[in-house]
Amino acid sequence: MADHDWNPARPYDEYRFADSLPRRGLLIGGRPALSGVDPERVARYVLITVRDPLCGYEDDPAEQIAGHLDRPERIGRSGMFTTCTGSHQGVPVTVVSGGSGSPEAELIMHELLEFTAADTFVRVGGSGGIHPKAAPGDIVVSTGVVRDEGMTRAYVPASYPAVVHHDVVLAMSLAAEELGCAYHQGVTRSSDSDFVGVGRPGVGAYFQPWHQDILETWARAGILNGDRESAAVVTLAALFGKRGGSVCSVADNVLAGRPFTAGAGHTAAIEVALRGVAWLARLDAARAASDGRASWLPGPVSTDVTEGPEM
Repeated sequence: MADHDWNPARPYDEYRFADSLPRRGLLIGGRPALSGVDPERVARYVLITVRDPLCGYEDDPAEQIAGHLDRPERIGRSGMFTTCTGSHQGVPVTVVSGGSGSPEAELIMHELLEFTAADTFVRVGGSGGIHPKAAPGDIVVSTGVVRDEGMTRAYVPASYPAVVHHDVVLAMSLAAEELGCAYHQGVTRSSDSDFVGVGRPGVGAYFQPWHQDILETWARAGILNGDRESAAVVTLAALFGKRGGSVCSVADNVLAGRPFTAGAGHTAAIEVALRGVAWLARLDAARAASDGRASWLPGPVSTDVTEGPEM
């Protein structure tokens, strides 16, 4: 097949029911139906949050985080999502809140990817510590995500890696360093079950023998923390040529014997995400000024092997 014949949508174009389905998704009043967002007012950088009582939010999280922004405005509200746009350090930022889990994250990611010009999506929220070194109040800047949930497998086989974009890892790490936060870089695990699937008892202390090993298995593999949405945000962003990432606070750690504390570290996670967006804007501006290079590095890189270290 010649390069000019490549069309990733070809299987859908040949789908016998294609004429009966809206190709881009449902609209109501000309706006994406599920979020009600005005696509023209969505910023390049988007923070995706969850209405999670464990994070200690006092208000809708999108509106609470928008309180950290200059000139915040609500640009969409539906029964599922609230969306606000403002600016931080002069950089436009959009914040979206919705329900928990990978399937709900799919819904907002679809509308943002399909209808807006946003190209960077960062999951900001709470998580449970898995590795003993991830203490309550710490921040995890994810470098990748274990896709131990079901939604993303509808898009691509489980062997496809959910790799956080290197720009996002760099920017969020710079922000955490600048703010003096206790943070870790490493891998996050996303699962659908928030009880037995993460080694916690179900109703009536329901448990199966294989549940006993879940936390230790993943801790031995170096997994730092667990949530429900990071796999969706990172995988879908990567599949469609965008940048995805995750910055989560840690609320507890069973293996370390550290009990749950509502909202532990979550204000810091929000601050890291916002400061990280400012760093991303700087990196993107440097890239734009670098003669169109696809990647930007913080200094000159020599290709002369004679300048390498002595052997």
